[in-house]
Formats: sequence, C-alpha cells, structure tokens
Amino acid sequence: MGITIKPSDLQFRYPKDTVNRDRPKFRGKPDKAPFNRDDVYEVVPMFEAVMDALESDDGRVLHLVEKIMNDDMPRFIVSREEVFDYLVETARDTLEDWHW
Repeated sequence: MGITIKPSDLQFRYPKDTVNRDRPKFRGKPDKAPFNRDDVYEVVPMFEAVMDALESDDGRVLHLVEKIMNDDMPRFIVSREEVFDYLVETARDTLEDWHW
C-alpha cells in the first residue's frame, strides 16, 4: 500500500528529536533498535508501517493506533519490532469489534 503520513495527520503532537533525525528508522522486522515514542521522526514511519500492515488509510484507524500507543502500550515494550507487533495486534483486535 505504501501509505504516507504527515505530522499534521496525527491526532497528538510529538516532539522532534532533531539530533537523531537522520538516523535510520523502522523499515520492518527484524528491528531490535529501541523505539522513541516521543519523537515524531520515529512515530511517523512506525505508524506508516502499522497502517500498511492493517491495509488501511482511514484516519480513524490511524487515530486508534495513536491512542493505543499513547494510552495502552506498556512502557516495557521498547524495541521497534515489539512496538510494531503490539500496535498491529491490538489494533486488529479492536477493529474486529468496531461496527462501521
């Protein structure tokens, strides 16, 4: 699908870690690197990958994924691949219960 997300598409605002902006970001599994959930440069590529895995370009789904990350995802989930797996699995479970 190759969805593109802009920071303006997000429901929440995230700080910018400009020092690490040019470091490689999540491109898929495996990826044991730590995930910085407080950096828009990390968050956007992660959400793009999650939305691709969910095969969705619906803004409501994107906001659900954001809510899951910000409100529900435990802090002990730290690697990029763990974050990806948690977001995809939790979003899929939640979407099964949604009535469109």
